[in-house]
Amino acid sequence: MAPRDSRSVGGGSLELVEGDIALLDADAVVNPANSALRLGGGVAGAIRRRGGPAIQEECDRIGGCPEGGAVVTAGGHLPARFVIHAVGPVWGRQNPAGSDRLLASACREALARASEKGLLSIALPSISTGIFGFPVDRAARILLGEAVRHLESGIPPRRVIFCLFGEETLERYREALDEALPR
Repeated sequence: MAPRDSRSVGGGSLELVEGDIALLDADAVVNPANSALRLGGGVAGAIRRRGGPAIQEECDRIGGCPEGGAVVTAGGHLPARFVIHAVGPVWGRQNPAGSDRLLASACREALARASEKGLLSIALPSISTGIFGFPVDRAARILLGEAVRHLESGIPPRRVIFCLFGEETLERYREALDEALPR
């Protein structure tokens, strides 16, 4: 998957691609997890199918993760060495500002887990915008903002890839990236 948009930020890179995150060659991929760490459908299902049962088994041993948090498992048979399970909020469970804070926290925590492992690259999906119903435009601004702040900090990972499902989601992220980092 070739980047559809790539920007240099703080000596690192921020990329947007469209495709299947489970096929992406990065040190870690992020699973937009539920708090029970059950790998169901969507992105989690693709990670489970391609990564094999060891990922779910490791999640079962961990037992769970609160909203706004993130935990790490091995990548199983994925090209990525690790899966970082970031638990974003379900839209509508609380006020919008609370949801925004939890989504930002899930992104920061995923980046922090990758940094703790010394990873150079991480691929994130559009956390919480699938079955959790978070508005894509709002999520794009929050997630890209957190990624830019991380890259500007100079700590690893230095390559942040947003791997998005579908052209429409990619376009929403491209618009948010243009707002955050005008050309």
